[in-house]
Formats: sequence, C-alpha cells, structure tokens
Amino acid sequence: MRVIGLAVVFALGLVLAPFALEAEQAGMPTIGFLFFNAVSDADNVACSEVVRQGLRELSWIEGRNIAFEARGADATPERLPGLADELARRSVKVIIATGNQQVAAAKRVGGGIIPVVALTMYDPITNGFIATYSRPGGNVTGLTFDVGAGEMGKRLELLKEAAPKTSRVGILGSPATPRTISGYSEEMRLAAQRLGLTLYSVTVRDSEEFERAFADMRREHVNAVLVLSAGILNKNREQVIRLAMRNKWPTLATMRAYPESDGLMSYAPSWLDSCRRAATYVDKILKGAKPGDLPVEQPTKFELVVNLKTARALGLAIPPSVLGRADQVIE
Repeated sequence: MRVIGLAVVFALGLVLAPFALEAEQAGMPTIGFLFFNAVSDADNVACSEVVRQGLRELSWIEGRNIAFEARGADATPERLPGLADELARRSVKVIIATGNQQVAAAKRVGGGIIPVVALTMYDPITNGFIATYSRPGGNVTGLTFDVGAGEMGKRLELLKEAAPKTSRVGILGSPATPRTISGYSEEMRLAAQRLGLTLYSVTVRDSEEFERAFADMRREHVNAVLVLSAGILNKNREQVIRLAMRNKWPTLATMRAYPESDGLMSYAPSWLDSCRRAATYVDKILKGAKPGDLPVEQPTKFELVVNLKTARALGLAIPPSVLGRADQVIE
C-alpha cells in the first residue's frame, strides 16, 4: 500500500512537464532528478517524494515557487550523459544525482557549473567529484555511501550471526565499487580472521556475467554472499537472489531492495534518510550557497532488514540477537 500510495503521488507530482513550463514562465527554479533506473522505480518514487516533502517543510512549494524534472536511464548507463544534457537544456538550477555514474554525467553538463547534489557517491575524491569532504570545491556536494571499515566488519558479523555455519564469504561487487573491496581490505581481513571467515571477491560488469561469478564462487567453496551497492547489482537483484538460493547461500546486501525481493538480509545506510538530507542541500544552494562550500556528509543512519520467509527456505533460525536489532522484519 505504501508503494502504491507513493506511486499515485509521484504520478500526480513528478511527471512535471506542465509544471516545468510554468516554472520557466514564472522564473521559478526547476530541480532535476537523474536516476539510474526508471523514474517509476519504487525506490525512486519514494525518494523523490521525500525530497519534495523536505523542500515543502523549507517553504519550497511545487508549482508555486519550485518545479521538478526527472530522468531515468532504465539501468542503461550509456543513456545518462544524454539525459543529463536534457536536464541542462531545461535550465535546471540543481541536479540531484543518485549514484556515481549519475554524478559523473551531471557534473559535466552545462559547462560544469550546474550544482549537483549527490545522494550516493562512492570514493568521491578518487573519482574526481570533490577535492575534500569538508570543502568539495567545484559543482558537486551531497552525501556519500562510503562507510568505514567497522561497518563492513559489522556486515560480516551479522552474516555470521544469522548463518553460523558460514565459513567462506563471496563478496559480490562491480567495477563501480572497487574501493569497497580494496580500500577496506585490511580491516575486512582482520574482521574475517576474528570471525573465522575466508573472503573471496568477484566482480560483474553486466547481466551476462552473473552465472560466471557464481560458478567462480562455487569453485572457491563459498557458502554465503555479501552483495555490495552498485547499479548493475540492484538491477539484477532477482538474478542474484535466484542464483544464491539455488546454491542455498544466505545473502547480506548493502541495499534494502534485496530482502524486499526475497534476499535474506540487508544492512545499509538509509536511502530515504539520504533523500531527506538532500533537500537541505538544495535549499541552501537555491538561497545562494555554492556547492563547493557545502561539506559532503557521510551516512549516519543504518537500517537492518531481515526476510524470515527466505530464512525458513534456507533452513535458518535467525537468532533473537539479530531480530531484536532489525528495523524491519519481512514475514
């Protein structure tokens, strides 16, 4: 019901060509959303509504003094530069970009001067998006989903606690998440050593590589999977879950969409909290702040989601110590 309700709000509010036209005529600012998946994706619908609600609380009222445009690449990254160009041609005042590839596309359009508020950047300094967290410089600011090594270790702890027989964990990533594997490798190895775990990392570049990746993990005798955050892994989550269930491997993902799609668990920064916090960035920029002067924030709110139906299918009895910490338990 929640998703349906948000979808109705979204359909009424974010397919905004009429409002955008009024905005141009009235001189009110237009805010652009640049999504990796379709605009109508449930997570995007929810996020856009949270952003708009946050802006309403800051006196930015859609159709009165602000308007919105949204573009989604339908999980086709090659489309992102063109979609960012479309937003630039609509003279948007700010682009809200939802991941590294979207940030990269938005950063360059309009002569590189359109402010970009990122929702989920990974390793933004190495990727050239910002100079420092405290003073980003340039036209990009917002939020990063980079987490400390302690949080990566906590994910391993949760996986081991939920599935005590776990001994070899496959870390499934993509070329978009290199630092999550290599940057935290020493700390993750120490956590794994303390938990009696062996780690094996694999990456996938497209949907054709998942069968190969899982075959690699089988050869390494993996018996659980930690799924990192990346557009390709979110797009293909049903395939990942199907392959994991075929092997009877529990999964812990860094995206809550996984347990919502019958994966076992997720432990991740709150997506909607990041969307809510993005509204404050947009407000400051519209009031004259430069994005390069607004510090990039790291996640502060994390959510644990557990799917008990999947646990039963895997023959797991999730202990009360895990369930008691869960923000959501899916029956």
